[in-house]
Amino acid sequence: MSALTVAALAVGFVLLVAGGESLVRGAGRLAVTLGISPLVVGLTVVAFATSTPELAVSVDAALSGHPGLAVGNVVGSNIANVLLILGLTALIAPLLAKSRIVRVDIPIMVGFSVLLLVVALDGVISSLDGLLLFAGVVAYVVATVIISRRRTADPTGTAQDEPTVEHAEGATGGQSAAGAGTPESAAGAGTPENAAGAVDVDPAEDGASHSVLKSSAMVALGVLMLVAGARLLVTAASDLAAAWGMSDLVIGLTVVAIGTSLPELATSLVAAFRGERDLAVGNIVGSNMFNIGAVLGITSLITPIEVAAGAIRFDLPIMVAVALALLPIAFTGMAIKRWEGLLFAGFYAAYIAYVVLQASDHDALEPFSTAMLWFVIPFTAVWLIVLATYELGVIRGRRQVRRHLVPDE
Repeated sequence: MSALTVAALAVGFVLLVAGGESLVRGAGRLAVTLGISPLVVGLTVVAFATSTPELAVSVDAALSGHPGLAVGNVVGSNIANVLLILGLTALIAPLLAKSRIVRVDIPIMVGFSVLLLVVALDGVISSLDGLLLFAGVVAYVVATVIISRRRTADPTGTAQDEPTVEHAEGATGGQSAAGAGTPESAAGAGTPENAAGAVDVDPAEDGASHSVLKSSAMVALGVLMLVAGARLLVTAASDLAAAWGMSDLVIGLTVVAIGTSLPELATSLVAAFRGERDLAVGNIVGSNMFNIGAVLGITSLITPIEVAAGAIRFDLPIMVAVALALLPIAFTGMAIKRWEGLLFAGFYAAYIAYVVLQASDHDALEPFSTAMLWFVIPFTAVWLIVLATYELGVIRGRRQVRRHLVPDE
């Protein structure tokens, strides 16, 4: 392994992080201008933006003759997104899980994960499979944006489930309910009409246009940095695989997966620090769906992707299991608590340990696998089932109390 390889790997990571940050900031500002709630921004715009590194890496890897890197990148990123990123973010502050995420988005993410496993069972993700995956994520985005816009247009439909744009911008009270959630109120420009109904020329329009141009430039710059970083990362990762005697799949599951997940990590940590904890969860859930539907979908439309037998037997089922585990975790208390974040981070460390032990054929692999398979995983599964059952009982009890306190009209 030469110094040039290490330098290329480091520069590639830096470009991916910087490009992801630029893309997220620009895309987020454009979304706020459209009056979309922070939760939907996280599920769609920010999720797509932070998934762009995976797209660039996977396409480049597939075209360069490293299909294992393409698959390992997406599968490893999805596992890292839930276990590592949500785990670390929840350790900073408990993450809110809106009822919409628990009822709709996480089950859809589980569905995408299962669909990927099914289409990969024959050892290849064909162009037809890619079209199915891509069509699914497009349908999800269109439906999500349409529903969000309808709720934004109807003030009575937004308050219960999704935060308004003022919440995303950190605005406080003082604005009227009629102006809540609109792009004008988010920009601080007020309503464009005066009390008499006459239309005034808004002096902030030129500033808004300048803001749109600036945000678009940030998006373009982010894409350029992501493409360049992805190229460097794939080249360096391939050299590492050859130098260490490890397969493209293992490198993709570990080094590249963590590297391309850094934008999600940065976004979620910033969101947690700023108090936008629902956006942090939405970013991860949406990013996982984009990774499967858009990244592997588009990549397989360009060229069919071969899937290694090891990924079908182990890594893809682990990805499905992780997606399933997020559902009861988010459902209990409608939040991801600190101890749950610690549990996720611990499982990610165990997963990486298993991948490395398996790749190196270490003697500790067999006892480690036995302990995980027959003790840790079953115990955790039973624990999650008990917690979910308890939460269902609490919810039923609250509903019964509410029925007694509030008489039927």
